[in-house]
Amino acid sequence: MARIFLEPSNSTHRQYEALRAYFVDHLPSTEVARRFGYTPGSLRVLCHQLRQDPKREFFLPPQKGPQAAPKSEPLRDQVIALRKQNFSIYDISRVLQEAGHPLSPVGVSLILKEEGFARLPRRRDEERTEGHRPEVAEVSDVRQLDLSPRRLHTQFGGLFLFVPYLAQIPLERILEEVGFPGTKMIPAAQAVLSLLGLKLFGNARHSHVMSYVMDEGLPLFAGLNAIPKRAFLTEYSSRIDSTSYPPLMRRWFDAVGRLGLQWGTSFDLDFHTIPFHGEDALMQKHYVSKRSRRQKGILAFLAHDGERKVFCYVNGQLRKEDQNDEILRFVAFWKERTGHLPEELIFDSRLTTYAHLNKLNQMGIAFITLRRRSEKMIHGIHQEPLSAWRRIELKGVSRLYKTPRILDQKIELGGYHGELRQVAVKDLGHEEPTILITNQLRCSATKLIERYAQRMVIENRIADGIDFFHMDALSSAVAMKVNCDLQLTLMASSLYRLLGSEIGNGYQSVTPRHLFRDFVEATAQISILETEIVVQFQKRAHNPLLLAAGFHKTDIPIPWLGRKHLRLLFG
Repeated sequence: MARIFLEPSNSTHRQYEALRAYFVDHLPSTEVARRFGYTPGSLRVLCHQLRQDPKREFFLPPQKGPQAAPKSEPLRDQVIALRKQNFSIYDISRVLQEAGHPLSPVGVSLILKEEGFARLPRRRDEERTEGHRPEVAEVSDVRQLDLSPRRLHTQFGGLFLFVPYLAQIPLERILEEVGFPGTKMIPAAQAVLSLLGLKLFGNARHSHVMSYVMDEGLPLFAGLNAIPKRAFLTEYSSRIDSTSYPPLMRRWFDAVGRLGLQWGTSFDLDFHTIPFHGEDALMQKHYVSKRSRRQKGILAFLAHDGERKVFCYVNGQLRKEDQNDEILRFVAFWKERTGHLPEELIFDSRLTTYAHLNKLNQMGIAFITLRRRSEKMIHGIHQEPLSAWRRIELKGVSRLYKTPRILDQKIELGGYHGELRQVAVKDLGHEEPTILITNQLRCSATKLIERYAQRMVIENRIADGIDFFHMDALSSAVAMKVNCDLQLTLMASSLYRLLGSEIGNGYQSVTPRHLFRDFVEATAQISILETEIVVQFQKRAHNPLLLAAGFHKTDIPIPWLGRKHLRLLFG
C-alpha cells in the first residue's frame, strides 16, 4: 500500500510529493528534480508558484451527487408535447426561451433522442411554424419596377449625379447595335447600368454586391426592381461577344464627345498586367510591376489623356505577339474618331519596336520614350568627358533632384531611318543614368525631361485609376471578363471626367477617387412622384460647389425610368 503514496499517479500528486520533499524533507533541489522527473528550472517554477499561493488546494473536497434533477428534467413533458405538435428542436428551444425556461437545441435533441423520437423530415416553408426568417430579396425583373409615388433612403445617392449624362446617351440603342445580350427580365441596358453603377461606386467590388441587395437606390439607378445577384453580374460578361467591345468603345467615345468631353493632344501609353490565378494552359506570362516578377495574367493596353486625365482607349485582348502593334492601332483609332493624329505619345521602352518608332516619325507624331540599356551603351556614356555634360534646372516638376546633368547626343538605331535624339540624365536619384530617346530634335532638353519626369506621376494616376475602379480585384473566383471590365472602366472614367469638368474649381483634373470622396459617396432621400424623381442629398461641405455648377437646375427625362424628370436638391 505504501507505493500508492510514494509513486504519484497524476501530475497534481507528483507536484505535491516533490514540493513536500523539498520543503519538509529538505532534500536538495537537484535530487528532488531527478526523483520526480522535473528539470531544475521546472522545480524552481513550482516552488515560486507555491510561495505566491501558499493556500493552493492539492486535495479537492469530494463532490456530492446532484441534489436536484438537471434543468432539462422539469421541461421533459413540455418538450415531448411540443414535438407531438411537429415543432423542430429550434422551434421548441425558442418557445421555451419565450416562456422563461431556456434550453438549448442540443438539450432538446437529447431529450427527444432518449424518448425515441426520430428526426423530422425536411419541411416546406409553408409547413414551418411562424418565426423570424431571412428576408428574401426580390428577383430582378424590369417588368416589376415600381415607379408609383413613394420615398426611399439610399447610400447610393451620389450615383444620380451621373444620370443626367447617361440620360443623354442613347445607351439602349448603342448596346443593341453592337450586339450586347439581354433578356425580357434584364435587358442589356439594365445589365450594363447595374455593372456600371458598381464601377462608379468605386469602393465596392462585384463580389461584395450581395451586401447592397436591399438598398433600393442602386437598382433604381439601373432601372430595375432589384439589383441582379452576383452570379448574374459576374457571368454576364461571358455572354458578350468579344467583337462587340471595339464598336462599343467607338460609339461611347463619340457620345461623350457630344456631351462636351474634350480631349488633349499628348497621351501616356502603358501596358498593365491583370494577374490570373486559375489553371489555364493558354494563359501567357507577363511582367507585373506591382510584384516585380512575371506571372500568368491578362495583358491590357491603356491610353491615358495626359492633359485631361482620363482613359480614352483600352484593349484587353492582347497577346505577346501583337503587343508591339497596339500603339499603331491606337493612332488609327484616334485618327478615325477625331480626324487628326495625336500630337505626342509618351511611353516606356518595352511598349513597341524601333521600326514602329520610325512609322510614328513618318506620320509626324512626336514621341518620348526610354531606351533599353545595355552594358556596352552604359560603358560608352561613362567614357564621355565631363565637359560633354551640362547641368540644367527643372522647374515644371516637384521633385527632390531638380538640377540633373545631361548628355545630349544625336544617334541612329536599327530599324529607324534618320537621326534620333538621345538624352542621358544623371543625378536624378538613380545609380545609372536615365536615357531618353525622342524625335523632337529642336525642343529644349529641359522641357523634354520635365515632360517625361511626369511619367512617374502618370503611372501613379493609371495605378490609382486601376485600383479605384478595382480592376485588380478580379480573380478566377469572380469570373468578370477583363475586356468587359476594361470597357466599364473606360466608361466610368469618362463619366467622372464629365462630372469634374462641370463642377470646375480645380476638379477638372483631379482623380476619380477625389471626386468620389467629395461628391459621389453621399446618402440621399429619393422621392418618386407622378412625373419626376427628386433626389434630396444630405448636407455636405461640398454641396455649394454643386449648386454653383447648376446641378440644382437639373430637369431631364430619364428614358429607363418611365421618362420621369430628374431633379437634384442639396442641403
